[in-house]
Amino acid sequence: MISFKLLTLQFSGDFFYLTPPYMLTINQIQVNKEDLLRKLQIKNFKKIELVEEILTLDKQRREIQQKTDQLQSEMNLLSKEIGSLFQSGKKEEANLAKEKTANLKEEVKKWGSVHSEIEEKLTTLLVQIPNLPHKSVPAGHSAEDNEITETVSELPELSETSVPHWDLGKKYDIIDFELGTKITGAGFPVYKGKGAKLQRALINFFLDENEKAGYKEILPPLLVNEDSGFGTGQLPDKEGQMYHVQIDNLYLIPTAEVPVTNIYRDVLLSEDDFPIKNTAYTPCFRREAGSYGKDVRGLNRVHQFDKVEIVQIQNPSTSYQALEEMVAHVKSIIEKLELPFRILKLCGGDLSFTSALTYDFEVFAAAQKRWLEVSSVSNFESYQAVRLKLRYKDKASGKNQYAHTLNGSSLALPRIVAALLENNQTEEGIKIPEVLWPYTGFKVIN
Repeated sequence: MISFKLLTLQFSGDFFYLTPPYMLTINQIQVNKEDLLRKLQIKNFKKIELVEEILTLDKQRREIQQKTDQLQSEMNLLSKEIGSLFQSGKKEEANLAKEKTANLKEEVKKWGSVHSEIEEKLTTLLVQIPNLPHKSVPAGHSAEDNEITETVSELPELSETSVPHWDLGKKYDIIDFELGTKITGAGFPVYKGKGAKLQRALINFFLDENEKAGYKEILPPLLVNEDSGFGTGQLPDKEGQMYHVQIDNLYLIPTAEVPVTNIYRDVLLSEDDFPIKNTAYTPCFRREAGSYGKDVRGLNRVHQFDKVEIVQIQNPSTSYQALEEMVAHVKSIIEKLELPFRILKLCGGDLSFTSALTYDFEVFAAAQKRWLEVSSVSNFESYQAVRLKLRYKDKASGKNQYAHTLNGSSLALPRIVAALLENNQTEEGIKIPEVLWPYTGFKVIN
């Protein structure tokens, strides 16, 4: 059971009540209901009925609020009368007024309890509403409907003796899947010798490229609390993908996005702070519940993997320009690795719960003859910022506004390694891309 601690105290009359930090306010849902329903359909959101339930509950909440305000007003008037009655010597009438005040106080308490129950129900429903898609998001139900925005014209062709990366890992003793299963379980590979050095080389190369592009390196914790998971939208964990350390109620991170973005939880920025650009390397942990079959073999899908992330906090007016710059940056890294790639704009049905617009990068693994996803670059607009209470003071209006958050993989290692091994295998060994030579200290795995 997750208890959300990011509730804020609001005041109406003499009655306090809790308002959770939703991505959408009740007012936005009421005013833009038809547009909201249309956009939720683009995202293939299945629980459209939640919108009506939310509006019904909100109506009840407002009615109770009005009733409580009226009761509180009566109490205030009686309190003033009691003093006057005592001063006038009307002790009996004053005592009756005190008794009535006590009864009203119990009424306020009772309705306050009902109000809190409705707020809790509203929280439960509102956190189930996903971010709304950007106007450019194509309609579609699955990955098959994603829009290819860029792709290479030619794919590498290998000899008939070529083998997939899991066989290459065993042949050159650089990746040991069986040993990982012995130590931990399936999906926890052990990298050895030049395989381990290749991992370290890629991490350092990615971090260096990000730093050149203006990103500041962060080394964050690998465990986060509930507030952090809720802030970036991983909690509630609707699909059971996070590893939960129950004894301490902490979660292993599925991506560096979570701790790095949460640096700015409950922070008020100034416009001069933009853009904020951070990068971080972390191991990542994902349960990948429900994954099975040939598509998860080898490094195609693992439970623990290394990834370098880029995160930006942006002014809303420039966040989509920043997204395009992030896409261009990730593209430049993949090009330096000399890997065939394609870029896809995700359709509504394939967008994550929190994203407004996402571009996926896939590289071609020639031995498997498959495209493998290696990066997602997304703009979350203000969805995460509202949950995080991440705001900035707008110079023009002087008011506090919600910032926009963006992030992307730059890059995730497992499938990059899979493609590098498969595409560069020769009779003499596996050739390392020239850009990595200063990092690996070797040019061939043999």
